[in-house]
Amino acid sequence: MTEPKRMIADVQWTGGLRFTAGKPDGPRLLIDADGVTAPSPLVTLLIAGATCAGADVVAILEKKRIKLKRFQIEAGGNRKEDYPRRFTEIWMRFSLAGEGLTRLAAQQAVDLSVQKYCSVMNSLNPDIVVTTEIVIES
Repeated sequence: MTEPKRMIADVQWTGGLRFTAGKPDGPRLLIDADGVTAPSPLVTLLIAGATCAGADVVAILEKKRIKLKRFQIEAGGNRKEDYPRRFTEIWMRFSLAGEGLTRLAAQQAVDLSVQKYCSVMNSLNPDIVVTTEIVIES
């Protein structure tokens, strides 16, 4: 049996509701709980889910020998009004263009990512409704 892969994040307070974060001795990013000088923690969660899914989609489509020309993900969510004001729904719109790209290939790649491979999305509470939309651009 293999050991679980352990990950560590280092978070440093920089004043107000701002923090820098990253792997110890690794690259840093700024997070602002007010969302004024940097993305807020919840926007950062949406970014993490979208980039995780996006990386999977790119890798899956590359294995299918599809050459992406453009790829954009818009992510959003609906939150509870009461505390904790967590996400109850998350949606992602995948806009793609590429040589040899079909709607079926894009849909398969997105479904595989969001439902099976994306560690971020699969780490969320399973009662969060996740929906996806595929837009194929020319």
